[in-house]
Amino acid sequence: MKTPAPTVFDPARYGRVALILGGTSEERPISLRSGAAVLAALQRLGIDVTRIDPAETPGSALFEALSPARFDRAFLILHGRGGEDGQIQGALETLGLPYTGSGVLGSAIGMDKYRTKQIWGGAGLPTAEFALILNETDLEQAIDLGFPLMVKPAHEGSSLGMARANDRDELVAAWRAAAKLDSSVLAERWLSGAEYTCAILGQQALPLIQLETPHVFYDFDAKYQANSTSYLCPCGLPQQLESAYQTLCLEAFRAVGGSGWGRVDFMLDDRGSPELLEVNTIPGMTDHSLVPMAAAAAGIDFDQLCARILETSMVEAPSHG
Repeated sequence: MKTPAPTVFDPARYGRVALILGGTSEERPISLRSGAAVLAALQRLGIDVTRIDPAETPGSALFEALSPARFDRAFLILHGRGGEDGQIQGALETLGLPYTGSGVLGSAIGMDKYRTKQIWGGAGLPTAEFALILNETDLEQAIDLGFPLMVKPAHEGSSLGMARANDRDELVAAWRAAAKLDSSVLAERWLSGAEYTCAILGQQALPLIQLETPHVFYDFDAKYQANSTSYLCPCGLPQQLESAYQTLCLEAFRAVGGSGWGRVDFMLDDRGSPELLEVNTIPGMTDHSLVPMAAAAAGIDFDQLCARILETSMVEAPSHG
């Protein structure tokens, strides 16, 4: 039986690609780093790619810059609000320009940790008990969960504004600090077990990564700056258990309308049971980022990973239409 010839990569089939990066969110510096890495990869692949930063082309100028007369599709590598919350996705749909990753609905829900956890709870998926803090009165609901607590802005990524609260005074301080970034703040029962992340590429869950840090939790510094963070891949779990967790993460991603590619984070509680934390619909692509690490463990190099993410713009996601 004759072996089929390998498929030849054809960069021309993607046409003219707008790489949208930067933006104006708190995560702009990370987006610029991610975007620089993706830009270099797409250029190595021979793709006709142009860098577009909404912060440099604000308002109606951005619509003109992204005209379908200039581009055939967009590769989104905007992190945080304005890029990961459905806003740019809605603009691109108005323009009729296909784009990578989740659609408007999946992006909007995935960016909102509170709504995400509500949906998971309704779908019977495990997630730690939580309370929404909109004002000082809501602090009592959070206290009822029991200390310690994890406090985080509901609409930020990269661990921005997150803090552990061990008592009421620390909870008040953590809430006030987080509220400077977001009027909606989430308090979550503290999880003491191992932390994992599951990268998703198309319909495939990539190998799990276990995260270990000497910090109190996996904060911004541990993610992007510290050299003391350990990334275990293989993660050390028995294969059957890893497969079960991968299936759980795929279900969690789809439950919020995620599609194309992304990442789901979870931790184990003190009984060793998984508790879902959050969804990232446009994860980082820096040299410290987790999706490229998981892809490498699956035999997918960075350039191939970028090509496969770009491929998600060729297939209409369920929530794009």
